[in-house]
Amino acid sequence: MIETVIRKRIEILADQAQARRVTDIIDKTGITGWTITPVTSGKGREGRWREERVMGTDKVFILTIASQENAAALAEKLAPILTSHGLLLTMWDVEVIRGERF
Repeated sequence: MIETVIRKRIEILADQAQARRVTDIIDKTGITGWTITPVTSGKGREGRWREERVMGTDKVFILTIASQENAAALAEKLAPILTSHGLLLTMWDVEVIRGERF
């Protein structure tokens, strides 16, 4: 049977304009990788929204997987801009193969 280890899956919803700032923080936290996916629409507390290229408010989804320690450090570093920049951060435990990579 393949052995797995527990890591944290972290998802961050952000405006496209904030993606570089967020990924720089991920890199500085020591997390080894991330993926960015465009988001075209959604619904939140303030209602429905969709991408708005004219206004520059396109949304992206930033995904990364990290150790518990690095995940906690990332959350701490992002906490000051979560509200001011409208970020949504979620994380939960996942099982991964080759845990040393994360």
